[in-house]
Amino acid sequence: MKKVSIVTVNFNQPEVTEDLLRSLAGVNAYPDLEIIVVDNGSRVNPVPDWEKRYPGMTFIRSELNTGFAGGNNIGMARATGDYLFLINNDTEVTADLIGKLVSSMEANPGIGIISPKIHYFDQPGMLQYTGYTPMDYYTCRNACIGQFEQDRGQYDALTGPTGYAHGAAMMISRDAWQKAGGMAENYFLYYEELDWCERVRKAGYEIHVNPDALIYHKESVSVGKRTALKEFFMNRNRILFIRRNAPGRTFFVFCCYFMLAVVPRNVIRYIKNREYHFIPVLFRAIAWHFRNKPDSENPGFPLPR
Repeated sequence: MKKVSIVTVNFNQPEVTEDLLRSLAGVNAYPDLEIIVVDNGSRVNPVPDWEKRYPGMTFIRSELNTGFAGGNNIGMARATGDYLFLINNDTEVTADLIGKLVSSMEANPGIGIISPKIHYFDQPGMLQYTGYTPMDYYTCRNACIGQFEQDRGQYDALTGPTGYAHGAAMMISRDAWQKAGGMAENYFLYYEELDWCERVRKAGYEIHVNPDALIYHKESVSVGKRTALKEFFMNRNRILFIRRNAPGRTFFVFCCYFMLAVVPRNVIRYIKNREYHFIPVLFRAIAWHFRNKPDSENPGFPLPR
């Protein structure tokens, strides 16, 4: 039986993370688990308390908030498993989830990353993810298959290759991780798992989904409140993803599309919603690319603490 290292990242959500840890106690059907929790610079350090309350788990404290990619990279560096299972701290697992994902990986060594089917936790039976469509590199748009639909098994036949894994739950083989490396930390928020999938593919592996395996995600069905932080990184990283992964001619076409279609659309929406403060944020996200290389570690925006 192959060893699985579960890695999750906490940032100012100790109660949510503890719900996950209790959920993981129910996966005893899989015999060889290692659980690693990275606290990503939370204002109050929960690690000393957790080490007392959850013996047998590994807790790591980062004094800085290194983002989704950085926190997971810290955890993976400590992991000893044959497979590394990265899950959001706001997820809850099902008892046979890990075994089913491992079985898929074992049956096909060509799989680099695999994700399970994802349901919204607060909306029983509602799908969040059963795979992604391929990316249109001219627009940097793709679709999450099945999202917001009731799960009637209509996508269960999609077992196999998919456009991208879902960042809420991704199992990667140690070999694929060692060849492709960790996630690019300069994304900080959004698009980092898509970029990672591209690098895993370039390393010679496939990205798969297994709809027979299920995890629950507590992310709200509603879009939620937009913030300047989210607007900045969603726009900056959309450009960054194409800049890092598309040929120069394709990137040029994307830039024309972004400036002629996306920017006017966003500005009109900001004005219509009286979100005038987002207008300079959008242009700040664009300007970042004139001053920074694609691998720059300069976030360009104040990071949350």
